[in-house]
Amino acid sequence: MDLRSELLKSIWYGFTALDLEKSGKVSKSQLKVLSHNLCTVLCIPHDPVALEDHFRDDDDGPVSSQGYMPYLNKYILDKVIEGSFTKENVDELCWTLTAKKNYQTDKTSSTVLPERDAFRLWCLFNFLSEDKYPLVMVPDEVEYLLKKICMSMSIEFNCVELEDFFSQDSVQQTGITVWVFLEMMNSGKLTRGIDKSITSMAIEEVYREIVGDVLKEGYLWKKGQLRRNWKERWFTLRPSSLSYYTGEDRKDCQGNIVLDGNCCVEVLPDRDGKRCMFCLKTLSKTYEMSASDTKQRQEWTTAIQTAIRLHVEGKTSLHKDLKLKRREQREQRDKRCHAKEEELQRLRALQEERERGLVELDLLKEAQKQAQALLEQDEQRRRQQHEQMQRALEVQLKEAEEARVSMQAEMVLKEEEAERQRKRIQELEEMQKRLEEALQLEIKARRDEEVFRYAQAGLLAEEEEKMKALMCLQEEQEEYILKTQREKQELRQEMEVKSRSLDEAQRQLEEVRANRHKVDQDVVAAQKKLRQASTNVKHWNVQMNRLMRPIGPGEKRPSLGSSFASFQIPTQRDPGLRIRRKSGSEDQNEESKENVDNSAGCDLEKRHSHASNGDMDIP
Repeated sequence: MDLRSELLKSIWYGFTALDLEKSGKVSKSQLKVLSHNLCTVLCIPHDPVALEDHFRDDDDGPVSSQGYMPYLNKYILDKVIEGSFTKENVDELCWTLTAKKNYQTDKTSSTVLPERDAFRLWCLFNFLSEDKYPLVMVPDEVEYLLKKICMSMSIEFNCVELEDFFSQDSVQQTGITVWVFLEMMNSGKLTRGIDKSITSMAIEEVYREIVGDVLKEGYLWKKGQLRRNWKERWFTLRPSSLSYYTGEDRKDCQGNIVLDGNCCVEVLPDRDGKRCMFCLKTLSKTYEMSASDTKQRQEWTTAIQTAIRLHVEGKTSLHKDLKLKRREQREQRDKRCHAKEEELQRLRALQEERERGLVELDLLKEAQKQAQALLEQDEQRRRQQHEQMQRALEVQLKEAEEARVSMQAEMVLKEEEAERQRKRIQELEEMQKRLEEALQLEIKARRDEEVFRYAQAGLLAEEEEKMKALMCLQEEQEEYILKTQREKQELRQEMEVKSRSLDEAQRQLEEVRANRHKVDQDVVAAQKKLRQASTNVKHWNVQMNRLMRPIGPGEKRPSLGSSFASFQIPTQRDPGLRIRRKSGSEDQNEESKENVDNSAGCDLEKRHSHASNGDMDIP
């Protein structure tokens, strides 16, 4: 299908939308507006005078589609240059004209498609419709389009609900129009329970694939030509080029690789930290790319090879070629059906001929019976005549012999005729047997076909049930594995916590034991110091009691001499005693609670020493 045919399909909708009275004619004023808008979107100069000159003879009334076609071909379509305009703008113009008249839906319904999705479905319908007017799409193409949309939504296409619609005689004979197709899509039979955003994304993907000639899209890592660094780019593959952008919005185009017969694709080994690598070689450059996995690499290499093959074969669109192949397959299928019908008609003719042969056979049998009766009557009459002639005229014996010979010759002829009739009857019976065998073989073949079809349906159902059971078992196994892993992880964490708690308790126990041992040593040392201090105190108390005796006033002891004359009792505390007492108090403060009784005993002894020493005050 060339560009002119595609444009004519869209323009046909615009022309019929302007035909408000459905008379097949449109006023010249409306055609002027339509022609001006077409020239604007097709980027060609508009000549308003040409329309008036072309339809000068049609001043009395509106113009028909047959009358508008010569002007459209000569002044608009012949001037169109492919690639100088955007085909989508032409489609949007014609969709705007025809949707106002024909596409009227309930906007409040939740199943109604958005306006953009309806436009894309309209474009897909025009692409897949037959090249006949009014435009219709055969049920096979409708099923193909619905399968593509379901595949994009990752759901299984269920054609049970559409069988009643496709089984109608009008649909099978003429196909469906675009408005019936959009009404079927808005009914929700296909998109029941699916979010509108998912449906819109699927319709857009199918629209870009079929109408936009996009063979494949997706993210790939690309190695730079100058800096040799890896960057992730969004690639779009068409039959003639491979474009890459910064993002999937396709706003910032970073490059365009032209594909021709000199290009080739090769798979590369993993390096530079990248895996699933492949390269696209052209005459001037080699582009290295990396996919996310092996499957994506295989899909990209196959798609690029398909694009190169299409370019070598001179084809501009994969889906146009596929559409032509599907049309050829439908034509071959129709031819096979027609040949089958002819074969059935031939079999019916053979059956009728066999029936006619049976009737003729019955007639021949009846004729044979009549001939046999006639022969018997002739034989009886001949015998009577012979007896009469023998009794009457023995003279005419020779003539009678001649008559008998002639009669025998006639008998031979009649027997030969009867033999031929019997052979004819045998041939007819053999033909009847062959026809019966052919009918039996056909009946058996049909029965075998039905048996195989039922068996195939049973196997498919059984396979579906087994697949569902397998999926259930797989889900249960995954849930059990996840549960077991969670339990193992919780048990491991609990063991780690208990192990840390046990280590901490053992460490604290060791510290307590070490502190206890140290305290025991300190207690022993303190007790030793206390015993030593007690011994020193007792010693000094004895010395003080022995040396420091109170001396009364005026009492003289001449026998002692001058050795005691200069001795005076200190009125103040002895600094040496104070220091010793301070050190003793510090040692007592360092003792544990277990030595409280010993310190109390020492204090009691100190008090007794105070009492015995008089004015001596020991702190």
